[in-house]
Amino acid sequence: MSWSDERVELLKKMWTEGQSASQIAKELGGVTRNAVIGKVHRLGLSNRNGGGGAPAAETPAPETAQPAPRPAPKPAPRPVEDAEPEPVQTVAQARAKAIIPAGRPLPPQPSANEIDPEALAKVSEIEKKAKKLTLMELTERTCKWPVGDPATPDFWFCGLPVQSGKPYCEAHVGVAFQPMSSRRDRKR
Repeated sequence: MSWSDERVELLKKMWTEGQSASQIAKELGGVTRNAVIGKVHRLGLSNRNGGGGAPAAETPAPETAQPAPRPAPKPAPRPVEDAEPEPVQTVAQARAKAIIPAGRPLPPQPSANEIDPEALAKVSEIEKKAKKLTLMELTERTCKWPVGDPATPDFWFCGLPVQSGKPYCEAHVGVAFQPMSSRRDRKR
């Protein structure tokens, strides 16, 4: 399908009348809704409110127009080998970190001011005894508490025996599942 002058004029007329891209495509025949939307954008007709697009009469719309220049590429990130390795962190240190990089999923966690300090101390001790399992080594009987940054090779799961009916060991259950009353008391 080619955009003849007559078809372009009909498109412009119907677009300025407020017709939808689907209606225009049906009227023109042999063209999809997306093709109409693309042509509308190339003609500068995309803003019907009159705030940004050029008026239809002033747009010559040559078919052989040069494509818009591409924006300059963003600078490449530093190679991994140049980056300093991040030290392995305890759960308490990881929570104390205010900024978490985007795209890094975390398990549901209470906020730092809601965590029982005794439970955090217990977690620090228990992580020294952890089995440090990989994802593939986890079972229904092993603690699934993640430790470290998932994007690094130092990432691991606790792996200690789970508390009955919970996905974590006793120490990590103490951090992950806290009664509402104790959380309310600490907020005051």
